[in-house]
Amino acid sequence: MNSTASRLIAACLSLLASLPAAAQQAAADKYPSKPIHLIVGFAAGGGNDIIARIVGQKLQDSLGQTVIVENRVGAGGRLSAEYVAAQPPDGYTLLVGASGAMAVSPAVVAGVPYVTLRDFAPISMIASFPLIMVVGADHPAKSVKELVAWAKANPDKANYATSSTAFTLATELFKLKSGAPMVPIPYRSSNESVVSVMAGQSTLTVADPPPTAPQVTSGKVRGLAVTAAERLDDLPDVPTMDEQGYPDVHVQLWSGIFAPAKTPPAVIKTLETELQRIMQMPDVKERFKAMATRAVGSSSAEFAKVIEAETQMWADVAKEANLKFEQ
Repeated sequence: MNSTASRLIAACLSLLASLPAAAQQAAADKYPSKPIHLIVGFAAGGGNDIIARIVGQKLQDSLGQTVIVENRVGAGGRLSAEYVAAQPPDGYTLLVGASGAMAVSPAVVAGVPYVTLRDFAPISMIASFPLIMVVGADHPAKSVKELVAWAKANPDKANYATSSTAFTLATELFKLKSGAPMVPIPYRSSNESVVSVMAGQSTLTVADPPPTAPQVTSGKVRGLAVTAAERLDDLPDVPTMDEQGYPDVHVQLWSGIFAPAKTPPAVIKTLETELQRIMQMPDVKERFKAMATRAVGSSSAEFAKVIEAETQMWADVAKEANLKFEQ
């Protein structure tokens, strides 16, 4: 084979090798050109679902493509994460991931089949929030200490509703620090957990603000504490755990948008830029504030650092508390 033929063959091989990357870049340049699916791991009405629908509508308005919110419920949000991780990395299937499924579960639940920073591309943290502990409006406990005393006196009746590993871990941390005996009752969403407390099916729940704060404000449940360092502006009468003698029960959770790993950087950048802009919109901030939730809008790199740090933190908490979770 002469040198000219060799050069031609090498050039052809090089061209063929570059075609997938070129096709991927071309698709990224046209993004988005079809509907985008936002996958939520909890039932309709829960905190993540409410957040997804607010953000999804804004993305639809700004990107000019339909954004469809899908609820794929199960395993505290982990089933939705598994589903999204297996989808084509093209930016058309995104995950609205809660810290429970994306930082807590990979750290403390045996057998979780994904590693967040390996199997996903974090795009932006969109919301940050503490948790609210509530009991039924007619429950005799008017404070956390009264709840602890009641639970110790009624161990056969004491239980709590939970829909996420993060909520479970937060409640188990409270049990560890207070000595209150309670057994968990699983639900599909935090909205269902709050409804179970309203109906008297569960003693309490420690849940995210979007479905919880409005029920506290309406008087349908009684707010006993928030897991933030300071009281929430919209729930000024609900004290912090610190104020009630439990300074070690601090929990701040988040929701964020993820794509499957290997999604083109250009697509990630487009979504990151739009989400950062959306989360600074005054009407979005107000809607989040009304749910006792802070609109964030981080960069992809900032979000990845938070995930890495919190995964280690929750692993340390579970080890210290000797808590073990199974799939």
